[in-house]
Amino acid sequence: MAKVWIPSLLRGLTGGLSEVQADGATVRQVIEDLERRYPGIAARLIEAGQDRLKPNLTLVVDGVNSKQGLRHPVGETSEIHFVPAMSGGGRAEGGWDVDATAQLA
Repeated sequence: MAKVWIPSLLRGLTGGLSEVQADGATVRQVIEDLERRYPGIAARLIEAGQDRLKPNLTLVVDGVNSKQGLRHPVGETSEIHFVPAMSGGGRAEGGWDVDATAQLA
């Protein structure tokens, strides 16, 4: 089973778990397995009416930023991360963003 790291904004769906195990040969199948055990999680990961991950998520499988999305192959020992995109706020003196916040829903 693949190890899936759960972003903090989704942990309410997993009973507070930060990592879970899931079956599947692709990311799509892993999400389907997660949905069976944690209803509602698929809607938070997959764009409604589309066959792709939400645009504010980055998918990382085995340490590699995936461009294959739901089709990305997954192995028994794979680690999957759904990384929320960061959005910035204002700029502090020196040009650094100071109010970056994660978004997921």
